[in-house]
Amino acid sequence: MGFSLSSNWKQLQRKQKSETKGIAKKRPRSAAAIAAKSVKVSEVSNRDSDVSIEFSITESTKNVSHRKKEIGKYLAMDCEFVGAGELGESSILARVSLVNYHGITVYDTFVQPTEKVTDWRTHVSGVTPAHMKGAVSFKEAQKKVSDLLNGRILVGHDVGHDLDALMLSHPRFMIRDTAKHTPFRKKYAAGKTPSLKKLSREILGVEIQSGQHSSVEDARATMMIYKSAKAEFERILKKPRHK
Repeated sequence: MGFSLSSNWKQLQRKQKSETKGIAKKRPRSAAAIAAKSVKVSEVSNRDSDVSIEFSITESTKNVSHRKKEIGKYLAMDCEFVGAGELGESSILARVSLVNYHGITVYDTFVQPTEKVTDWRTHVSGVTPAHMKGAVSFKEAQKKVSDLLNGRILVGHDVGHDLDALMLSHPRFMIRDTAKHTPFRKKYAAGKTPSLKKLSREILGVEIQSGQHSSVEDARATMMIYKSAKAEFERILKKPRHK
């Protein structure tokens, strides 16, 4: 699979590097290389507090180094879709990406569409027929994502849509959705659902989705947005629900 970097990566890279430098100063460890495109869950623990990372932002883990092979307890997910149906109106999963708390790509793969594609939506999705040569089956992607999310907190933007596309469910108390976060909705969208593009611009000061989308870029931005208001997310989550 071939990936191209968008100009937005440079902005996210500067922010992420600044963040990870602070982490590295607190917990210096020797670096280890990740050569595979995914990390086996059996090789890691779920304590993000033990992780210290230095990396450059790419859409492949080939050039990523971190100080300990660990996924952690938080994963951000984003998907890209292509169109099916006579007018391409139905959205079909074509790519799924997950990054960990520190923005490391844990899983990123193109997925073979389960229906005939009538609109690749390349100008938005970034997906082309050529990407399908190395794509995995829907069942393989579904199982991998399910295994990775098991026991972990899922971060996403309108992530229910992505879960539906993968035909998966996740415990509600283990989901952190930046599209549904009430303070974000009030401050940035007059009570409605803010777009990920708007939240990234307003909170991170970074422009994303200016052309073809990248599910890795979007997942990483979503995680950074969540982290910017993590304490608030968790405080609201702990509030008792009124019946």
